Amino acid sequence: MDTMQGLKRTHYCGDVEGIGNEVVVGGYVQKVRDLGNLIFIDLRDRTGIVQLAFDDSTDREIFEKASDCHSEYVLMAKGVVRERESKNTAIKTGNIEIDVKDLRVLAKAQTPPFEIVDDTNVNEELRLKYRYLDLRRKVLQDNLIMRSKIAKVARDYYYENGFIEIETPMMIKSTPEGARDYLVPSRVHHGKFYALPQSPQMYKQLLMIAGFDRYIQLARCFRDEDLRADRQPEFTQIDLEMSFVDVEDILEINEGFIQRLFKEVLDVDVELPLPRLTYKDAMERTVQISLILVSVWKYAIFQNLLRIAVSACLLRLSKTAAR
Repeated sequence: MDTMQGLKRTHYCGDVEGIGNEVVVGGYVQKVRDLGNLIFIDLRDRTGIVQLAFDDSTDREIFEKASDCHSEYVLMAKGVVRERESKNTAIKTGNIEIDVKDLRVLAKAQTPPFEIVDDTNVNEELRLKYRYLDLRRKVLQDNLIMRSKIAKVARDYYYENGFIEIETPMMIKSTPEGARDYLVPSRVHHGKFYALPQSPQMYKQLLMIAGFDRYIQLARCFRDEDLRADRQPEFTQIDLEMSFVDVEDILEINEGFIQRLFKEVLDVDVELPLPRLTYKDAMERTVQISLILVSVWKYAIFQNLLRIAVSACLLRLSKTAAR
């Protein structure tokens, strides 16, 4: 196998542009198409795919090295950007390809247990067993990238509005919360335990008393409870506290964050103020929804009873006809 000595990446695969430019890219082999005197390799990184091209003008040693490449090999390639003959409108770099002048195989790979593609029918247990492979898929990488953007937007917005980010301890004295604690035994104090925080509730109140009137933290929380659709044993929440404010101040600052978040992450415009419900409205809507659900439930039961009755009649008729 080769080393990357003498090569330094100049572009991500999805950002390659400029016909005639010399570029260096690195990534994973998505696909190899060997047409005999032509070899095309789709090279993938977290930004996208670019096509590497090898033909009669390619140095034979490099050409042979390219012919030995397989899925998920790790490569670095140096070459000149040129226009692609058969264009691919499905990818960002579909109009260009790289005429490779230097190819390095940094790591070989065995045949993966499943294909690294966005649409996969592989069962979840196998994907979790090989999580490092599953995380190469664009759909999962996009989720993690979006989470990173959300964290950045949150910090930028709250910093601009005078908030101070403060980290609170992870190992604390157990405090009453809504779930059971995860416990960590103390080596120094035999027979005693630390608790992992279910939330920074006590600490942020102490910070308010200490004079930090606007506190923000992307807090890691741990709760020993049954799994739910939006909850797992450990999760991150945007935790904040404000002093010398009223309800309107709290709603206004957080509505501003929602507006900023949707615009910068999803490019969606959110009009402010957001719709608000009074307690009376919320209770009335809850009653209406409950009545609708009861009606749907009763209708479903009626349909099932009707279906059973019709089936029984048809069965009786078929038996009568048979006689």
